[in-house]
Amino acid sequence: MSSVDDDLDDARDAGLGRAKSSLGTDPEGPEPLLRELPPGQPYPVEALGPLRAAVETAQGRTLAPVAIPAASALTMAALALQGHVDVEKLGGSRCPVSLYSMVMAVSGERKSSCDELFMKYLREHERTLGAQYRKDFASWQNKHALWEGRRSKMINKTKKDDEWDLDTKTRELDEIGPEPAAPPSPDRTSSEPTFEGLVRKLREGMPSQGIFSDEGGQLLGGYAMNGDNRQKTETAFNDLWQGNPIRRTRAEEGAYTLYGRRLSISLMVQPFLAREYLSNPLSVMSGFMPRFLLCEPETTIGTRLQKDVRLEIQALDAFGARLTQILHTPMPMDSDTRALSPRLLKLSPDAMKMLAGFGDEMELAQAPGARFSTVTGFASKAAEQAARIAGVLTAWQDLYAEAVEAESMAQAIQLARYYLGEALRLIDAANVSAEIERAEALRKWLVETWEQDDIIFSEILQRAPSRALREKPAADAAIETLVKAGWLAQFPEGTLVRGKKRKRAYLIVRAAPDA
Repeated sequence: MSSVDDDLDDARDAGLGRAKSSLGTDPEGPEPLLRELPPGQPYPVEALGPLRAAVETAQGRTLAPVAIPAASALTMAALALQGHVDVEKLGGSRCPVSLYSMVMAVSGERKSSCDELFMKYLREHERTLGAQYRKDFASWQNKHALWEGRRSKMINKTKKDDEWDLDTKTRELDEIGPEPAAPPSPDRTSSEPTFEGLVRKLREGMPSQGIFSDEGGQLLGGYAMNGDNRQKTETAFNDLWQGNPIRRTRAEEGAYTLYGRRLSISLMVQPFLAREYLSNPLSVMSGFMPRFLLCEPETTIGTRLQKDVRLEIQALDAFGARLTQILHTPMPMDSDTRALSPRLLKLSPDAMKMLAGFGDEMELAQAPGARFSTVTGFASKAAEQAARIAGVLTAWQDLYAEAVEAESMAQAIQLARYYLGEALRLIDAANVSAEIERAEALRKWLVETWEQDDIIFSEILQRAPSRALREKPAADAAIETLVKAGWLAQFPEGTLVRGKKRKRAYLIVRAAPDA
């Protein structure tokens, strides 16, 4: 490089230094862009009622955040009970006691260990029934072969007859009877089903199913949630949460409707993947995410010392015994269609009064500018979530209870408040994360690609690295973030930049002056 070029560079650097000084940029350089997640409230473990002892025992064995085993216990109990009872909700109508939960936790948080402590009792139940199922299935195969052979023989004989009466032959076929139904598989759960696979299990297997995964990304990032499948799957899960019939019309299967099916979901998800859903307007506005009990507990990694581990197992075994007892209790269902007919668990007058008060509180809190105005989908379902949780706590204690009492409702409302507070915290953080991601994309483009030391606002709108940043609201938000962090400094309006007075122009700060 020539000495003239060196002199020009020195002069240019000196000019930038004076510009940075006059614009008040931080002499220590810009700050990294970080997502700040405000701390959450402690998990109200005392509100778990009959599930508390098992949850605290699981937490003592794993030293994981208590919210993780709490989610496992709640959804496992809901899975066992959802075929037996529905619960009364506000307005006198009814809803399933099915629960959807999603715990956000990083790798190493012992999600799998917690889930396994509760899941093993269900697996033991399925293994116990599996031996009898294999015998029943073999018997069904023989019965079906005989039925099919007799039917085929009669039809073939009819084809050879020169004369035959339709009504007579139809009656003869009717006398054979309908096709024998296969015995349902005792399996109650899957981890990453396609919606078609789930419908098949609900149609041919047990009408009460659960999706349980300690690696929830396999479902959220899998085929069922990819591309065009995502909206279809989310809508279907919404219907199942409500207890609505499943209506299917397929060329290979024909048209049919499945009534009386129930589904609970328990997902342990990496935070970065969950935040993609929480910041996605489609998943939130469609009602998919608001049906989940969400939480991201504070990590315990780095504090889990072996001296603190508690190895007692009695409370977990008691949980397992109660779960097995409920699973062995026949569900009220139609023998032909397997449609469930859960009985109604009503609310006592005091419980209904408490739930009505909570519902009114949640309604007022959704008004513009009120506390939950940014998470209305979650807040509008909080009272129903409380009713469902109260139904689970009540029926877990007594499967034949006639009503939810005030104590269980108070506990359920406390849990619903916790999960709603977490939804507010995590939705706001996810939206901030989305804004920061756009700001980071703009920062990298400015620092690494843009060749000038300054940039004009119109240039960002025309040339920014993503379509979102070429829209004024997103560009304004990203620029504001970069200004606050020290990566951009705005020139006063009318400053001469590249030979012309500019209304909005910015100095790009690539590093500290002495870097």
